Amino acid sequence: MRSVSCSEKTLELRVSIIEKGAEIICYLKKRPNTKTWEKREKKTLSWSSSQGGFFRPISMKCLSWEWQRGIAALLFISQTVFAMMIPNSTRLEAMLEKYLEEDGEWAEPRQRSKRYITESDMQLILDLHNKLRGQVYPQASNMEYMVWDPELERSAESWAHTCLWEHGPASMLSQIGQNLGAHWGRDRPPTFHVQAWYDEVRDFSYPYPQECDPYCPYRCHGPVCSHYTQLVWATSSRIGCAINVCYNMNVWGMIWAKAVYLVCNYSPPGNWWGHAPYKHGSPCSALPPSYGGSCRDNLCYKDDGTERYYHPEREETNYIEPEAPRTPEPRPRAYAPTSSPNDHGERNEVVSTRQMSQQVSCEAKLRDKCKGTTCNRYECPAGCLQGNGKVIGSGYYDMQSSICGAGLHAGIVDNEGGWLDITRVGRKEHFTKSNKNGVETLGKTQSANAFTVSKVPVKAISCETTVAQYCPFKKPIRHCPRLYCPRNCLHIHSQNTRVIGTRVYSDKSSICLSAIHAGVIQNDSGGYLDVMPVDRRRQYVASYQNGISSESIRNPTVGKAFRVFAVI
Repeated sequence: MRSVSCSEKTLELRVSIIEKGAEIICYLKKRPNTKTWEKREKKTLSWSSSQGGFFRPISMKCLSWEWQRGIAALLFISQTVFAMMIPNSTRLEAMLEKYLEEDGEWAEPRQRSKRYITESDMQLILDLHNKLRGQVYPQASNMEYMVWDPELERSAESWAHTCLWEHGPASMLSQIGQNLGAHWGRDRPPTFHVQAWYDEVRDFSYPYPQECDPYCPYRCHGPVCSHYTQLVWATSSRIGCAINVCYNMNVWGMIWAKAVYLVCNYSPPGNWWGHAPYKHGSPCSALPPSYGGSCRDNLCYKDDGTERYYHPEREETNYIEPEAPRTPEPRPRAYAPTSSPNDHGERNEVVSTRQMSQQVSCEAKLRDKCKGTTCNRYECPAGCLQGNGKVIGSGYYDMQSSICGAGLHAGIVDNEGGWLDITRVGRKEHFTKSNKNGVETLGKTQSANAFTVSKVPVKAISCETTVAQYCPFKKPIRHCPRLYCPRNCLHIHSQNTRVIGTRVYSDKSSICLSAIHAGVIQNDSGGYLDVMPVDRRRQYVASYQNGISSESIRNPTVGKAFRVFAVI
């Protein structure tokens, strides 16, 4: 991944996942002392990221990777992305004008003479944080009132003007929590992202005291909950945010001409290993001594005049007062990256950016694009409802149909674009016409080869998951979900974490470790990837790449193979 300044207008950034979208919202959240990030997927057109402990690094409590349900992720940048462009959007222009200089030029990234957030947006963000913190369920006994911190605002401003869709800067990630959001196209207030972070509560199960022995379990039944837990972390009492308009911002492989980028920094950071985000009990019944017994709207409140801005008195720690003396000192969930046990000095670093999915135009026909086994996953741009792509059929579509037009007609994507999977189904005798989702298709009585469209499912897996277990090779070839690997799989040692082969791997190999070996993801961040099951190979070649020594096998008698691809 290459990072460049905004002025170069060619930013690149690691990507995540997608589903159907109308507008893409990216949410990322960072973990302290890590470079890890999560993606938040929501059915909106924005991106979000959270780091607890930005966009990309996310500090979360014990993150559970055993999701109990599949998700179709929306493009967005917590971690959930479909960035949809709306040409000639005057509403967006009106919103962006707030961040223009007086001479009509866009603010230069490091120009401190201009504020990166308006007074009204600042107050709206702060008020919504306190409102949401005061209404958590179950109720919180130690939830602290949040105040605005100019230093955190300045650090958020500094990062926002880099226009990088990832958490940062690395030097601060151990001292702050960070939630990120980005959107473009439709006019969205900054509170839209804040509410989206909080809405992760629907997938979060609060750990009650009797479940903490001594550490509390972390139960998230969706793709990401760490934006929510950072937002409601009881001791995170200071916040500072910034908004910047970024030209040609690269969000998950899509270039947003004018992206609105929100960065919120928190202190002390939240999302600490083994602790609940707050204590359960009657509001303000567990006030910290420094609050003097004051309570406002269910929040522990210091009535000392610091209504909006934080005036430093003494540094508060992120330590949560123990329920009993036996509670040990909390430690961050994410650790600073360290060399893997297999580091031999020379890591032989390899990076692969090859993708299984293809980007296509609104008019692209499947007949012209599908020329091999990898022609099963496509990314459609925004605005295809206004395109000239012809679609033939309903449910089953003629191979001469527009890929994106068929996706729109079937309701798999909308006018904001997105990803879809294609399945070829052989010849059909006739094709019926219909009008659905704003797309009118043609009928045809002559037989022709056909295809169907479907959503791209997304699943989280463990470091030990193999293709043989999850998505083995079968004929006819089927789609595998887009997969998400956790971070630090190099630190997992078991008989189920073998890597067999190079470029093409035995299906007995760990998917995540194979992806690290191939350079598709990085160990310290994990991330999204696509897998393609293939038939057995006569030989799997050993190699040492990215801290992993793979094995070689000749003439295997059982099992199939697979390849891994980047999601950018």
